[in-house]
Amino acid sequence: MGNNVYIYDSTLRDGAQAEGISFSVEDKIKIVKALDELGVSYIEAGNPGSNPKDLEFFDRVQTLTLKHAKLTAFGSTRRRDIAPEDDANVKSLLLARTPVVAIFGKSWDFHVTDIIHTSLEENLKMIEETIQFFKSHNKEVVFDAEHFFDGYKANPDYALKSLQAAVDGGADSLVLCDTNGGCMPGDMEEITKVVMSEFQQDIGIHCHNDGGMAVANSIISVIAGVKQVQGTYIGFGERCGNANLTTIIANLQIKNDYTCIPDENLELLTSTARQVAEIANVPLDDKEPYVGRAAFTHKGGMHIDGVNKSSKSFEHIDPERVGNERRFLMSEVAGRSTILKKIQKVAPHVQKDSQETIQIMDRLKELEHEGYQFEGAESTFELIIRKNLGKYKPFFELENFKIIGEKPNLDEEFSAYAMVKVKVDGNVKMTAAEGDGPVNALDKALREALEMFYPELAAVHLTDYKVRVLDTKEATAAKVRVLITSTDGKDQWSTVGVSTDIIDASLIALIDAIEVKLIRELEKKIKAFI
Repeated sequence: MGNNVYIYDSTLRDGAQAEGISFSVEDKIKIVKALDELGVSYIEAGNPGSNPKDLEFFDRVQTLTLKHAKLTAFGSTRRRDIAPEDDANVKSLLLARTPVVAIFGKSWDFHVTDIIHTSLEENLKMIEETIQFFKSHNKEVVFDAEHFFDGYKANPDYALKSLQAAVDGGADSLVLCDTNGGCMPGDMEEITKVVMSEFQQDIGIHCHNDGGMAVANSIISVIAGVKQVQGTYIGFGERCGNANLTTIIANLQIKNDYTCIPDENLELLTSTARQVAEIANVPLDDKEPYVGRAAFTHKGGMHIDGVNKSSKSFEHIDPERVGNERRFLMSEVAGRSTILKKIQKVAPHVQKDSQETIQIMDRLKELEHEGYQFEGAESTFELIIRKNLGKYKPFFELENFKIIGEKPNLDEEFSAYAMVKVKVDGNVKMTAAEGDGPVNALDKALREALEMFYPELAAVHLTDYKVRVLDTKEATAAKVRVLITSTDGKDQWSTVGVSTDIIDASLIALIDAIEVKLIRELEKKIKAFI
Protein backbone atom coordinates (compact mmCIF):
# COMPACT_ATOMS: atom_id res chain seq x y z
CA MET A 1 0.00 0.00 0.00
CA GLY A 2 2.99 2.29 -0.39
CA ASN A 3 3.03 5.07 2.18
CA ASN A 4 -0.43 4.32 3.57
CA VAL A 5 -0.71 4.32 7.37
CA TYR A 6 -3.81 2.90 9.03
CA ILE A 7 -5.12 5.17 11.79
CA TYR A 8 -6.63 3.16 14.63
CA ASP A 9 -8.62 5.40 16.97
CA SER A 10 -9.22 4.26 20.56
CA THR A 11 -10.93 7.39 21.90
CA LEU A 12 -14.04 5.44 22.85
CA ARG A 13 -12.11 2.79 24.77
CA ASP A 14 -8.69 4.01 25.88
CA GLY A 15 -9.83 7.64 25.84
CA ALA A 16 -12.80 6.83 28.04
CA GLN A 17 -10.34 5.70 30.73
CA ALA A 18 -9.13 9.28 31.17
CA GLU A 19 -9.97 11.03 34.41
CA GLY A 20 -13.16 13.07 34.14
CA ILE A 21 -14.43 11.53 30.89
CA SER A 22 -17.56 9.41 30.64
CA PHE A 23 -19.25 8.84 27.31
CA SER A 24 -22.93 8.02 27.03
CA VAL A 25 -24.09 5.69 24.28
CA GLU A 26 -25.30 8.72 22.34
CA ASP A 27 -21.89 10.38 22.80
CA LYS A 28 -20.16 7.32 21.39
CA ILE A 29 -22.45 7.22 18.35
CA LYS A 30 -21.68 10.89 17.60
CA ILE A 31 -17.93 10.32 17.89
CA VAL A 32 -18.08 7.28 15.60
CA LYS A 33 -19.80 9.39 12.96
CA ALA A 34 -17.24 12.19 13.31
CA LEU A 35 -14.23 9.87 13.12
CA ASP A 36 -15.64 7.99 10.15
CA GLU A 37 -16.29 11.28 8.37
CA LEU A 38 -12.67 12.25 9.04
CA GLY A 39 -11.53 9.01 7.44
CA VAL A 40 -9.77 6.93 10.11
CA SER A 41 -9.32 3.24 9.29
CA TYR A 42 -10.34 1.64 12.60
CA ILE A 43 -12.52 2.76 15.51
CA GLU A 44 -11.99 0.74 18.67
CA ALA A 45 -15.32 1.26 20.35
CA GLY A 46 -15.10 -0.58 23.65
CA ASN A 47 -15.20 -3.89 25.45
CA PRO A 48 -18.68 -5.47 25.25
CA GLY A 49 -17.83 -7.78 28.13
CA SER A 50 -17.01 -4.95 30.52
CA ASN A 51 -20.37 -3.19 30.93
CA PRO A 52 -23.98 -3.12 29.63
CA LYS A 53 -23.48 0.35 28.14
CA ASP A 54 -20.95 -0.96 25.62
CA LEU A 55 -23.28 -3.82 24.70
CA GLU A 56 -26.06 -1.32 24.03
CA PHE A 57 -23.68 0.78 21.95
CA PHE A 58 -22.59 -2.17 19.79
CA ASP A 59 -26.24 -3.04 19.22
CA ARG A 60 -27.18 0.49 18.14
CA VAL A 61 -24.11 1.09 16.01
CA GLN A 62 -25.15 -1.74 13.69
CA THR A 63 -27.61 0.68 12.08
CA LEU A 64 -24.80 3.00 10.93
CA THR A 65 -23.32 2.76 7.45
CA LEU A 66 -19.64 3.74 7.77
CA LYS A 67 -17.72 5.07 4.78
CA HIS A 68 -14.15 4.61 5.96
CA ALA A 69 -13.78 2.97 9.37
CA LYS A 70 -13.97 -0.61 10.56
CA LEU A 71 -15.54 -0.93 13.99
CA THR A 72 -13.43 -2.93 16.43
CA ALA A 73 -14.33 -4.66 19.67
CA PHE A 74 -11.58 -4.92 22.28
CA GLY A 75 -10.90 -7.60 24.82
CA SER A 76 -8.38 -9.88 26.49
CA THR A 77 -7.10 -13.34 25.70
CA ARG A 78 -8.91 -16.19 27.38
CA ARG A 79 -8.24 -16.68 31.07
CA ARG A 80 -5.74 -19.29 32.15
CA ASP A 81 -6.80 -22.92 31.96
CA ILE A 82 -10.12 -22.11 30.24
CA ALA A 83 -10.95 -22.80 26.60
CA PRO A 84 -11.85 -19.66 24.55
CA GLU A 85 -15.34 -20.98 23.80
CA ASP A 86 -15.97 -21.30 27.55
CA ASP A 87 -14.67 -17.86 28.50
CA ALA A 88 -17.55 -15.40 28.98
CA ASN A 89 -15.47 -12.31 28.11
CA VAL A 90 -14.14 -13.90 24.94
CA LYS A 91 -17.61 -14.96 23.82
CA SER A 92 -19.00 -11.47 24.55
CA LEU A 93 -16.76 -10.05 21.83
CA LEU A 94 -18.80 -11.98 19.27
CA LEU A 95 -21.95 -10.24 20.52
CA ALA A 96 -20.50 -6.93 19.31
CA ARG A 97 -20.80 -8.16 15.70
CA THR A 98 -17.84 -6.08 14.57
CA PRO A 99 -15.69 -7.08 11.58
CA VAL A 100 -12.53 -6.60 13.65
CA VAL A 101 -11.55 -7.82 17.10
CA ALA A 102 -8.53 -6.50 19.02
CA ILE A 103 -7.07 -8.95 21.51
CA PHE A 104 -4.48 -7.90 24.06
CA GLY A 105 -2.09 -10.35 25.64
CA LYS A 106 0.98 -10.29 27.85
CA SER A 107 4.41 -9.97 26.26
CA TRP A 108 6.34 -9.10 29.44
CA ASP A 109 7.32 -12.19 31.42
CA PHE A 110 7.02 -10.25 34.69
CA HIS A 111 3.33 -9.59 34.00
CA VAL A 112 2.75 -13.24 33.18
CA THR A 113 4.26 -14.62 36.37
CA ASP A 114 3.54 -11.81 38.86
CA ILE A 115 0.32 -10.15 37.65
CA ILE A 116 -1.87 -12.82 36.03
CA HIS A 117 -0.06 -15.64 37.85
CA THR A 118 0.33 -18.24 35.15
CA SER A 119 3.19 -19.99 33.40
CA LEU A 120 5.06 -18.52 30.46
CA GLU A 121 3.97 -21.43 28.28
CA GLU A 122 0.30 -21.13 29.26
CA ASN A 123 0.35 -17.44 28.39
CA LEU A 124 1.56 -18.23 24.86
CA LYS A 125 -1.26 -20.77 24.50
CA MET A 126 -3.76 -18.18 25.73
CA ILE A 127 -2.64 -15.82 22.96
CA GLU A 128 -2.61 -18.38 20.16
CA GLU A 129 -5.85 -20.17 21.03
CA THR A 130 -7.85 -16.95 21.55
CA ILE A 131 -6.82 -15.60 18.16
CA GLN A 132 -7.56 -18.98 16.52
CA PHE A 133 -11.06 -18.81 18.04
CA PHE A 134 -11.82 -15.46 16.42
CA LYS A 135 -10.24 -16.39 13.10
CA SER A 136 -12.57 -19.42 13.06
CA HIS A 137 -15.41 -16.88 13.23
CA ASN A 138 -14.01 -14.98 10.22
CA LYS A 139 -12.84 -11.94 12.20
CA GLU A 140 -9.94 -9.68 11.33
CA VAL A 141 -7.77 -9.93 14.44
CA VAL A 142 -5.44 -7.24 15.77
CA PHE A 143 -3.08 -8.48 18.47
CA ASP A 144 -2.02 -5.86 21.02
CA ALA A 145 1.23 -6.99 22.63
CA GLU A 146 0.76 -5.31 25.99
CA HIS A 147 3.91 -3.88 27.65
CA PHE A 148 5.92 -5.05 24.64
CA PHE A 149 8.82 -2.61 24.95
CA ASP A 150 9.31 -3.16 28.68
CA GLY A 151 8.99 -6.89 28.02
CA TYR A 152 11.54 -6.79 25.22
CA LYS A 153 14.05 -4.95 27.39
CA ALA A 154 13.60 -7.51 30.18
CA ASN A 155 13.43 -10.67 28.07
CA PRO A 156 13.60 -10.11 24.30
CA ASP A 157 13.27 -13.80 23.47
CA TYR A 158 9.96 -14.17 25.33
CA ALA A 159 8.54 -10.87 24.00
CA LEU A 160 9.15 -12.09 20.45
CA LYS A 161 7.62 -15.47 21.30
CA SER A 162 4.40 -13.72 22.32
CA LEU A 163 4.25 -12.18 18.85
CA GLN A 164 4.96 -15.55 17.25
CA ALA A 165 2.11 -17.09 19.24
CA ALA A 166 -0.21 -14.46 17.78
CA VAL A 167 1.09 -15.20 14.27
CA ASP A 168 0.56 -18.93 14.84
CA GLY A 169 -3.02 -18.17 15.84
CA GLY A 170 -3.56 -16.25 12.58
CA ALA A 171 -3.36 -12.60 13.72
CA ASP A 172 -3.68 -10.14 10.84
CA SER A 173 -1.56 -7.47 12.52
CA LEU A 174 0.75 -7.19 15.51
CA VAL A 175 0.71 -4.03 17.61
CA LEU A 176 3.66 -3.15 19.83
CA CYS A 177 2.41 -1.39 22.97
CA ASP A 178 4.40 1.04 25.09
CA THR A 179 1.79 0.56 27.81
CA ASN A 180 3.72 2.33 30.58
CA GLY A 181 4.58 5.20 28.25
CA GLY A 182 8.23 5.42 29.27
CA CYS A 183 10.07 4.33 26.13
CA MET A 184 12.44 6.80 24.47
CA PRO A 185 12.55 7.33 20.67
CA GLY A 186 15.97 5.71 20.24
CA ASP A 187 14.90 2.47 21.92
CA MET A 188 11.55 2.59 20.15
CA GLU A 189 13.18 2.77 16.73
CA GLU A 190 15.74 0.06 17.45
CA ILE A 191 13.26 -2.45 18.90
CA THR A 192 10.66 -1.78 16.21
CA LYS A 193 13.22 -2.48 13.49
CA VAL A 194 14.03 -5.82 15.12
CA VAL A 195 10.36 -6.80 15.02
CA MET A 196 10.04 -5.63 11.42
CA SER A 197 12.90 -7.93 10.43
CA GLU A 198 11.33 -10.95 12.18
CA PHE A 199 7.69 -10.82 11.01
CA GLN A 200 5.86 -10.38 7.73
CA GLN A 201 2.53 -9.26 9.25
CA ASP A 202 1.59 -5.59 9.35
CA ILE A 203 3.08 -4.06 12.51
CA GLY A 204 1.32 -1.38 14.52
CA ILE A 205 2.31 0.91 17.37
CA HIS A 206 0.41 1.92 20.52
CA CYS A 207 2.04 4.60 22.70
CA HIS A 208 1.15 6.26 25.97
CA ASN A 209 2.43 9.69 26.89
CA ASP A 210 3.91 9.24 30.37
CA GLY A 211 7.31 10.42 29.15
CA GLY A 212 5.85 13.05 26.83
CA MET A 213 7.07 11.01 23.86
CA ALA A 214 3.89 9.35 22.53
CA VAL A 215 3.70 11.38 19.32
CA ALA A 216 7.45 11.23 18.67
CA ASN A 217 7.55 7.49 19.38
CA SER A 218 4.61 6.86 17.04
CA ILE A 219 6.15 8.85 14.22
CA ILE A 220 9.60 7.28 14.54
CA SER A 221 7.93 3.86 14.48
CA VAL A 222 6.15 4.71 11.23
CA ILE A 223 9.44 5.85 9.73
CA ALA A 224 10.88 2.51 10.89
CA GLY A 225 8.16 0.72 8.94
CA VAL A 226 4.98 0.20 11.00
CA LYS A 227 1.69 0.41 9.10
CA GLN A 228 -0.83 1.00 11.87
CA VAL A 229 -0.83 3.79 14.46
CA GLN A 230 -3.08 3.54 17.49
CA GLY A 231 -3.99 6.51 19.63
CA THR A 232 -6.84 8.73 20.71
CA TYR A 233 -8.22 11.91 19.24
CA ILE A 234 -6.64 14.92 21.00
CA GLY A 235 -4.74 12.51 23.25
CA PHE A 236 -7.37 11.46 25.82
CA GLY A 237 -6.27 8.55 27.98
CA GLU A 238 -5.36 7.19 31.36
CA ARG A 239 -2.64 8.93 33.40
CA CYS A 240 -0.87 11.31 30.97
CA GLY A 241 -2.91 10.22 27.97
CA ASN A 242 -2.37 8.34 24.73
CA ALA A 243 -0.64 9.27 21.50
CA ASN A 244 -2.47 12.28 20.08
CA LEU A 245 -3.83 11.33 16.66
CA THR A 246 -4.53 14.90 15.56
CA THR A 247 -0.84 15.74 15.83
CA ILE A 248 0.28 12.40 14.40
CA ILE A 249 -1.99 12.59 11.35
CA ALA A 250 -0.91 16.14 10.53
CA ASN A 251 2.80 15.44 11.04
CA LEU A 252 2.77 12.24 8.99
CA GLN A 253 0.61 13.49 6.17
CA ILE A 254 1.84 17.05 5.81
CA LYS A 255 5.46 16.73 6.89
CA ASN A 256 6.40 13.14 5.98
CA ASP A 257 4.39 12.25 2.85
CA TYR A 258 2.33 9.45 4.38
CA THR A 259 -1.39 8.98 3.73
CA CYS A 260 -3.39 8.56 6.94
CA ILE A 261 -6.79 9.91 5.88
CA PRO A 262 -8.08 11.22 2.53
CA ASP A 263 -6.07 14.35 1.81
CA GLU A 264 -9.17 16.46 1.30
CA ASN A 265 -10.26 15.55 4.85
CA LEU A 266 -7.24 17.16 6.51
CA GLU A 267 -9.27 20.35 6.80
CA LEU A 268 -11.63 18.45 9.13
CA LEU A 269 -8.90 17.92 11.76
CA THR A 270 -9.72 21.05 13.75
CA SER A 271 -13.51 20.85 13.61
CA THR A 272 -13.38 17.16 14.58
CA ALA A 273 -11.11 17.97 17.54
CA ARG A 274 -13.54 20.62 18.75
CA GLN A 275 -16.49 18.29 18.27
CA VAL A 276 -14.87 15.46 20.22
CA ALA A 277 -13.84 17.83 23.01
CA GLU A 278 -17.36 19.23 23.16
CA ILE A 279 -18.92 15.76 23.35
CA ALA A 280 -16.43 14.77 26.06
CA ASN A 281 -17.25 18.00 27.92
CA VAL A 282 -13.62 19.02 28.27
CA PRO A 283 -11.94 22.18 26.97
CA LEU A 284 -9.68 21.73 23.96
CA ASP A 285 -6.23 22.97 24.92
CA ASP A 286 -5.66 26.29 23.13
CA LYS A 287 -2.03 25.34 22.57
CA GLU A 288 -2.80 21.96 20.99
CA PRO A 289 -0.58 21.65 17.87
CA TYR A 290 -2.40 22.19 14.59
CA VAL A 291 -5.96 22.29 16.06
CA GLY A 292 -5.75 24.59 19.11
CA ARG A 293 -7.04 28.16 19.00
CA ALA A 294 -3.52 29.45 19.70
CA ALA A 295 -1.77 27.20 17.17
CA PHE A 296 -1.67 30.00 14.59
CA THR A 297 -2.17 32.99 16.89
CA HIS A 298 0.15 36.00 16.87
CA LYS A 299 0.45 38.84 19.33
CA GLY A 300 3.82 40.55 18.95
CA GLY A 301 3.87 43.38 16.42
CA MET A 302 6.98 42.09 14.59
CA HIS A 303 5.49 38.61 14.29
CA ILE A 304 2.22 40.01 12.98
CA ASP A 305 4.04 42.19 10.48
CA GLY A 306 6.09 39.22 9.32
CA VAL A 307 3.06 36.96 8.86
CA ASN A 308 1.22 39.69 6.95
CA LYS A 309 4.15 39.91 4.56
CA SER A 310 4.71 36.16 4.28
CA SER A 311 2.90 33.63 6.46
CA LYS A 312 5.82 31.18 6.42
CA SER A 313 7.91 33.68 8.36
CA PHE A 314 6.21 32.59 11.62
CA GLU A 315 3.96 29.65 10.62
CA HIS A 316 5.14 26.16 9.74
CA ILE A 317 2.03 25.37 7.64
CA ASP A 318 -1.03 27.15 6.27
CA PRO A 319 -3.63 26.91 9.08
CA GLU A 320 -6.42 26.34 6.56
CA ARG A 321 -4.74 23.05 5.60
CA VAL A 322 -5.98 21.57 8.89
CA GLY A 323 -9.16 23.61 9.12
CA ASN A 324 -7.79 26.13 11.60
CA GLU A 325 -7.43 29.87 11.23
CA ARG A 326 -4.87 32.58 11.79
CA ARG A 327 -5.59 34.95 14.66
CA PHE A 328 -4.02 38.30 15.51
CA LEU A 329 -4.54 39.24 19.14
CA MET A 330 -5.82 42.64 20.07
CA SER A 331 -3.44 44.36 22.48
CA GLU A 332 -1.28 47.38 22.97
CA VAL A 333 1.53 45.67 21.06
CA ALA A 334 -0.54 44.62 18.05
CA GLY A 335 -0.23 47.76 15.92
CA ARG A 336 -2.66 49.62 13.67
CA SER A 337 -2.41 47.18 10.74
CA THR A 338 -3.64 44.34 12.94
CA ILE A 339 -6.59 46.35 14.20
CA LEU A 340 -7.38 47.39 10.64
CA LYS A 341 -7.77 43.77 9.57
CA LYS A 342 -10.33 43.25 12.34
CA ILE A 343 -12.17 46.42 11.33
CA GLN A 344 -12.23 45.41 7.66
CA LYS A 345 -13.98 42.16 8.49
CA VAL A 346 -16.93 44.32 9.57
CA ALA A 347 -16.42 47.27 7.20
CA PRO A 348 -14.09 46.48 4.24
CA HIS A 349 -14.05 50.12 3.08
CA VAL A 350 -12.26 51.44 6.20
CA GLN A 351 -8.59 52.36 5.60
CA LYS A 352 -5.53 52.44 7.85
CA ASP A 353 -5.44 56.22 8.34
CA SER A 354 -9.19 56.84 8.33
CA GLN A 355 -10.92 58.60 11.18
CA GLU A 356 -12.82 55.42 12.06
CA THR A 357 -9.58 53.49 12.59
CA ILE A 358 -8.13 56.22 14.78
CA GLN A 359 -11.33 56.41 16.87
CA ILE A 360 -11.40 52.65 17.40
CA MET A 361 -7.72 52.60 18.40
CA ASP A 362 -8.36 55.39 20.89
CA ARG A 363 -11.35 53.47 22.28
CA LEU A 364 -9.22 50.33 22.55
CA LYS A 365 -6.63 52.22 24.60
CA GLU A 366 -9.33 53.69 26.87
CA LEU A 367 -10.82 50.28 27.57
CA GLU A 368 -7.44 48.66 28.19
CA HIS A 369 -6.71 51.46 30.66
CA GLU A 370 -9.99 50.56 32.43
CA GLY A 371 -8.83 46.96 32.71
CA TYR A 372 -10.16 45.32 29.55
CA GLN A 373 -7.96 42.87 27.73
CA PHE A 374 -8.94 41.71 24.25
CA GLU A 375 -6.28 39.18 23.35
CA GLY A 376 -8.57 36.44 24.65
CA ALA A 377 -11.86 38.15 23.84
CA GLU A 378 -11.85 39.09 20.16
CA SER A 379 -15.65 38.81 20.02
CA THR A 380 -16.09 41.70 22.46
CA PHE A 381 -13.65 43.71 20.34
CA GLU A 382 -15.75 42.95 17.27
CA LEU A 383 -18.79 44.40 19.04
CA ILE A 384 -16.80 47.53 19.92
CA ILE A 385 -15.92 47.94 16.23
CA ARG A 386 -19.57 47.59 15.24
CA LYS A 387 -20.69 50.10 17.87
CA ASN A 388 -18.08 52.68 16.76
CA LEU A 389 -18.98 52.23 13.08
CA GLY A 390 -22.74 52.48 13.66
CA LYS A 391 -23.19 48.85 12.60
CA TYR A 392 -24.71 47.66 15.85
CA LYS A 393 -28.31 47.32 16.92
CA PRO A 394 -29.10 45.52 20.18
CA PHE A 395 -31.23 42.41 19.86
CA PHE A 396 -32.83 42.92 23.26
CA GLU A 397 -33.01 45.19 26.28
CA LEU A 398 -32.40 43.92 29.79
CA GLU A 399 -34.92 46.03 31.66
CA ASN A 400 -34.01 44.79 35.12
CA PHE A 401 -32.78 41.81 37.07
CA LYS A 402 -32.66 40.67 40.67
CA ILE A 403 -30.44 38.08 42.33
CA ILE A 404 -31.05 36.38 45.66
CA GLY A 405 -28.40 34.27 47.36
CA GLU A 406 -29.07 32.18 50.40
CA LYS A 407 -27.79 29.41 52.62
CA PRO A 408 -30.81 28.41 54.71
CA ASN A 409 -28.78 26.39 57.18
CA LEU A 410 -25.33 24.87 57.57
CA ASP A 411 -26.46 21.50 56.22
CA GLU A 412 -27.64 22.86 52.87
CA GLU A 413 -25.70 23.96 49.82
CA PHE A 414 -25.49 27.64 48.96
CA SER A 415 -28.01 28.43 46.21
CA ALA A 416 -28.88 31.47 44.15
CA TYR A 417 -31.95 32.64 42.29
CA ALA A 418 -32.13 35.17 39.47
CA MET A 419 -35.09 36.96 37.95
CA VAL A 420 -34.72 38.88 34.69
CA LYS A 421 -37.02 41.00 32.58
CA VAL A 422 -36.14 41.47 28.89
CA LYS A 423 -37.78 43.35 26.04
CA VAL A 424 -37.53 42.29 22.38
CA ASP A 425 -39.26 44.44 19.76
CA GLY A 426 -41.68 45.73 22.37
CA ASN A 427 -42.48 42.27 23.76
CA VAL A 428 -41.62 41.71 27.41
CA LYS A 429 -40.61 38.41 28.96
CA MET A 430 -39.84 37.73 32.62
CA THR A 431 -38.19 34.52 33.84
CA ALA A 432 -36.57 33.13 36.96
CA ALA A 433 -33.94 30.44 37.41
CA GLU A 434 -31.97 28.72 40.15
CA GLY A 435 -28.25 28.15 39.76
CA ASP A 436 -25.00 27.17 41.41
CA GLY A 437 -24.17 30.72 42.39
CA PRO A 438 -25.49 34.07 41.19
CA VAL A 439 -23.73 34.13 37.81
CA ASN A 440 -24.97 30.66 36.87
CA ALA A 441 -28.51 31.59 37.91
CA LEU A 442 -28.34 34.85 35.94
CA ASP A 443 -27.00 33.05 32.87
CA LYS A 444 -29.82 30.49 32.98
CA ALA A 445 -32.55 33.06 33.52
CA LEU A 446 -31.31 35.38 30.78
CA ARG A 447 -31.04 32.67 28.14
CA GLU A 448 -34.38 31.14 29.14
CA ALA A 449 -36.06 34.51 28.65
CA LEU A 450 -34.46 35.06 25.25
CA GLU A 451 -34.93 31.56 23.82
CA MET A 452 -38.61 32.34 23.17
CA PHE A 453 -37.50 35.04 20.72
CA TYR A 454 -34.24 33.44 19.55
CA PRO A 455 -34.48 29.60 19.62
CA GLU A 456 -30.91 29.30 18.33
CA LEU A 457 -29.68 30.27 21.80
CA ALA A 458 -30.74 26.85 23.10
CA ALA A 459 -27.51 25.40 21.67
CA VAL A 460 -25.29 27.97 23.42
CA HIS A 461 -23.58 27.32 26.74
CA LEU A 462 -20.48 28.43 28.60
CA THR A 463 -17.35 26.29 28.48
CA ASP A 464 -15.10 28.51 30.59
CA TYR A 465 -15.44 31.30 33.14
CA LYS A 466 -12.45 33.18 34.51
CA VAL A 467 -12.24 36.03 37.01
CA ARG A 468 -9.20 38.16 37.67
CA VAL A 469 -8.91 40.83 40.34
CA LEU A 470 -7.21 43.86 38.76
CA ASP A 471 -6.32 46.06 41.74
CA THR A 472 -5.89 43.87 44.81
CA LYS A 473 -5.00 46.82 47.04
CA GLU A 474 -8.68 47.84 46.91
CA ALA A 475 -9.59 44.54 48.63
CA THR A 476 -13.27 43.68 48.26
CA ALA A 477 -13.88 46.93 46.34
CA ALA A 478 -11.39 45.89 43.65
CA LYS A 479 -12.19 46.00 39.96
CA VAL A 480 -12.50 42.55 38.34
CA ARG A 481 -12.22 41.29 34.79
CA VAL A 482 -14.48 38.39 33.76
CA LEU A 483 -13.62 36.36 30.67
CA ILE A 484 -16.12 33.79 29.45
CA THR A 485 -15.92 31.33 26.57
CA SER A 486 -19.10 30.19 24.86
CA THR A 487 -19.91 27.55 22.27
CA ASP A 488 -22.84 26.36 20.21
CA GLY A 489 -21.21 22.98 19.63
CA LYS A 490 -19.59 24.13 16.39
CA ASP A 491 -18.03 27.54 16.95
CA GLN A 492 -16.40 29.00 20.04
CA TRP A 493 -16.04 32.64 21.05
CA SER A 494 -14.85 34.64 24.05
CA THR A 495 -16.12 37.86 25.57
CA VAL A 496 -15.01 40.05 28.45
CA GLY A 497 -16.52 42.40 31.03
CA VAL A 498 -14.89 44.70 33.59
CA SER A 499 -16.48 46.27 36.68
CA THR A 500 -16.03 46.73 40.41
CA ASP A 501 -19.07 44.44 40.72
CA ILE A 502 -18.42 40.82 39.73
CA ILE A 503 -22.09 40.33 38.80
CA ASP A 504 -22.02 43.39 36.55
CA ALA A 505 -18.75 42.28 34.91
CA SER A 506 -20.21 38.84 34.33
CA LEU A 507 -23.41 40.27 32.89
CA ILE A 508 -21.48 42.45 30.43
CA ALA A 509 -19.60 39.40 29.17
CA LEU A 510 -22.76 37.26 29.06
CA ILE A 511 -24.73 39.81 27.05
CA ASP A 512 -21.84 40.24 24.60
CA ALA A 513 -21.66 36.45 24.18
CA ILE A 514 -25.37 36.24 23.36
CA GLU A 515 -25.22 39.14 20.93
CA VAL A 516 -22.21 37.70 19.10
CA LYS A 517 -24.18 34.50 18.49
CA LEU A 518 -27.23 36.41 17.28
CA ILE A 519 -25.16 38.61 14.96
CA ARG A 520 -23.52 35.55 13.40
CA GLU A 521 -26.87 33.84 12.89
CA LEU A 522 -28.30 36.99 11.30
CA GLU A 523 -25.33 37.27 8.93
CA LYS A 524 -25.74 33.62 7.91
CA LYS A 525 -29.37 34.27 7.02
CA ILE A 526 -28.43 37.36 5.00
CA LYS A 527 -25.76 35.45 3.06
CA ALA A 528 -28.18 32.60 2.39
CA PHE A 529 -30.79 35.06 1.13
CA ILE A 530 -28.27 36.79 -1.16
